Amino acid sequence: MRHCLALILILLLSACGFQLRGAYSLPFDKLYINLPESSELHALLKRSIAAGSNARIVGTQKDAQATLLVLGDVPAKDILSLSATARAREYQLVRTFTFRVADAQGRDWLPQSQIVIRRDITFNDDLVLSKESEEALLWRDIQNDLVQQILRRLAAARPPENTKG
Repeated sequence: MRHCLALILILLLSACGFQLRGAYSLPFDKLYINLPESSELHALLKRSIAAGSNARIVGTQKDAQATLLVLGDVPAKDILSLSATARAREYQLVRTFTFRVADAQGRDWLPQSQIVIRRDITFNDDLVLSKESEEALLWRDIQNDLVQQILRRLAAARPPENTKG
């Protein structure tokens, strides 16, 4: 009976398209990321690409087959609601990341794309320290989600067509 139940659960999970996050098959061998190497996002992307794909990060753009060009990375904290005393009760943390992937000649592997990630957080004046910690955790979660979404988009990139002629 247990074996049948386990088999049914496995079949249901596989039928719905569920799969664990794993390796990404990137369409290029060498990638340059135009972020400062000291930035946390650069380090996370480099680590994730090295651990989960066939590509490697190179130190110069001329050595790369493709370049991840960061066009914008804007974090924002917007007020969602106010209390009766006109104090913020809810915030929305938003990170808007705009990028494209191009080769050395400027041809697109991936045209300009934008990723917007939002998280809501409540605020309470009595719990300032714990809410600050919660906000820091949410920003970290947003960054980890951003890295995963960038990797999925990089895996979907296509080599530019040769325009000889």
